[in-house]
Amino acid sequence: MLLDHLPPDPLSVVDVGSGGGLPGLPLKMARPSLALALIEANRRKAAFLVQAVAQLGLTGVEVLPRRAEDVGRDPIHRERYDVAVARAVASLPVLVELCLPLVAVGGRMLAMKTPVAGEVDSARAAIERLGGRLETVAAAPSEARTRGQVVVVAKVAPTPAEFPRRPGVPGRRPLAG
Repeated sequence: MLLDHLPPDPLSVVDVGSGGGLPGLPLKMARPSLALALIEANRRKAAFLVQAVAQLGLTGVEVLPRRAEDVGRDPIHRERYDVAVARAVASLPVLVELCLPLVAVGGRMLAMKTPVAGEVDSARAAIERLGGRLETVAAAPSEARTRGQVVVVAKVAPTPAEFPRRPGVPGRRPLAG
């Protein structure tokens, strides 16, 4: 599903809210040339990811046991990645604020979501404010989820310096239209 939305050449991917490693680790296994960063604030889950990467013998994978808001403000990671991916982390307006600051201009955000009425429309203003442009919402059903979709956002301009806001703020006060 997500592989269809990745450029064919080697690139850098950040998985925001990686949890058990989805979708980042399967993408890395399918495309070993990817440079992958896994962001997971929960220390136990991050420790699991370190173990999983070692057990799978994967190289070119960095586990970041930090909040996405903090990583998005870090000059080492800000606007560095070609693609940000996320699955079931937050509502789309929140997800946009967590992901787009990490994506380089010319890159894209791929959000695996279950369709929620009005969610894409509620995120349009946030997408534009953070330097993005909604490209498409593609159906992406799987054996586990009949209603899955991938929201594709192109990064067309730099994200303003004030974003992402402090840890926890995007979730409590999502950017509104």
